[in-house]
Amino acid sequence: MLTQFVPSSGIVIAMLIACFVMVLAFEATNGFHDASNAVATVIYTHSLKPVPAVIWSGILNFVGVLVGGIAVAYAMVEILPPDVLTPPNGAPAVPMLVSIFAVALFWNILTWAFGIPNSSSHCIIGALIGVAAADALLKSRSLASGVDWRQIKTVLEGLAISPVLGFVLAGGLYHLLRKVVGTGRMFEPPEDGQPPVWWLRALLILTCTSVSFSHGTNDGQKSIGLIMLTIIGLLPGTYALNPAAVDQLANLDRYATAAIPLIRRYGDDVAPQALKAATALRNAKSELDAQAHQLLMKNAAPRSATATRAQLRGYVYDVVSQMKHVGENEKTPPADRKLAGDLRKQMSLPVEYAPLWVRVLSALCLGAGTMIGYQRVVRTLGERLGKRHMTPGQGASAELVGSLLIGSAGFTGLPVSTTHIVTSGIAGTMVAGGQGVQKAMLVRIASTWLVTLPVTMLLSGSLFYLLDHPGR
Repeated sequence: MLTQFVPSSGIVIAMLIACFVMVLAFEATNGFHDASNAVATVIYTHSLKPVPAVIWSGILNFVGVLVGGIAVAYAMVEILPPDVLTPPNGAPAVPMLVSIFAVALFWNILTWAFGIPNSSSHCIIGALIGVAAADALLKSRSLASGVDWRQIKTVLEGLAISPVLGFVLAGGLYHLLRKVVGTGRMFEPPEDGQPPVWWLRALLILTCTSVSFSHGTNDGQKSIGLIMLTIIGLLPGTYALNPAAVDQLANLDRYATAAIPLIRRYGDDVAPQALKAATALRNAKSELDAQAHQLLMKNAAPRSATATRAQLRGYVYDVVSQMKHVGENEKTPPADRKLAGDLRKQMSLPVEYAPLWVRVLSALCLGAGTMIGYQRVVRTLGERLGKRHMTPGQGASAELVGSLLIGSAGFTGLPVSTTHIVTSGIAGTMVAGGQGVQKAMLVRIASTWLVTLPVTMLLSGSLFYLLDHPGR
C-alpha cells in the first residue's frame, strides 16, 4: 500500500510527519513508565515535591543523553535489516516506521493506563523484531538468516539478566543497611506529607539524581535512532549523512574495495546485494568527494544530490551489514574478522549519528512524559508492590543499584530496562526486609513482561506485512 506511492508524494510526507509525532509521543510514554521510576522514591517519601523532582530528573536525563553517546540507539536500530532501514531506491521506509511506532505507543499507553510498570525497551524491541521477521518472510528468506538473531540475543540477554541482578543486589544492599544501621527513619514508611530527616532526604535526592542520569545514558537513547530514521526519510538531503564524518565519507571507496573480498568469501544469502553496493561505492570516488566537500562547507545538498545521499546511505548499510556478519562468523580467520570489524566501525560513522537537537528533543519528551504521567507508576512502586509501603532505605537501595546497572549498560551500548531494574530492585528490598510482596501485583507485572515481546512482535509484524504488501 504505502510502498506504491512515490517517495516524495504528499501521502508519504504526511505519513512521515505522523511517524515523527508518534516517536515523540512514544518517548513521552517512556517518561510515563521508565523515567517515573527515577522520581518514585523522592516523591513518595516527600523528599521533593513532584514538580521540582520531575524538573530535576529531566535535567539529569538531558545531561545523560548528551554524555551517553548513541551506542544504545544504534544497537536497537541494527536489529532491522539494511534494506528496511534504507530501501534501494532511497524511498523512506514508511511501513516500517508506522508499524514500530504505532505498536510500541499503543502498548505503552495500555499498560500505563493500568498502572503496570511496563518496559518501553521491551515494547520497541518487540516491534523491531516483528518488522525484521515480517521483512524476511516477505522476501522469502528464512527467519534464521533473515533476522539478526545474534544482535537480538545480545539485546535480550541484557534485558533478562539486569532485573535478576537488580533484585539480588538491591536486596543484599538493604539487608546490609539493616545490619549496619539497625533501626530508624530509614526503615520506616514515610509519614503523610512529612519529609524525612535532612541526611536521609539528601541520600534519596542523590539516588534519584544517579538514576535519572543513568536513565538518560541508556533509555534516553532508545528513540534517538528511530527519530533519525524518520527525519532522514523527511529530509534525506540534510540528514542522510553525518557532517562530522567527512574523512570517513571521502574514504568509503577505499573501505568498500577492502570489503569486497570479505563479502565474496564469507558473505551470507544477501551477499550479492552487498557486492553491488560495495562496487557502487568503489566506483563513486568523485561523487563521494563532492558529497564530503558539501558537508565540510556546510552547503545544503542540491535537489539532484538528495537521492544520491539516501542511496549512498543505503549502500553503506548493505556493506556494513555484511561486515558485521563476517566479523561474527566463527569460520572467518581472526585477521579477516579484525579487518571486517575495523571496516564496519569506519563505514558506520557517516550513517550512524544524531544531531544535538535530536538529543535535546528526546530528553524534553522524556521529561514532559514524566511530569504528566508519573503518578500511577509512583503509587504502584510505593504502595502496591510490597505488603507494606516502601521505606526510604528500600527506595535508596533500589535506586543506587539501578543507577550503577543502567549507567554501566548505557556506556557499553547494551539496552536495559529502567523499569525492570528498579521494580525488581524494590521487590528485592521488600523480600530482604521481611515484608514480602503482593503476589497479585507481582503476577500482573511479570505477566506483562512475558507477553510484551510476543504481542508487540505479532502486532508490528502483521501491520508491516499489511502496509508493505496489502494485496498478498
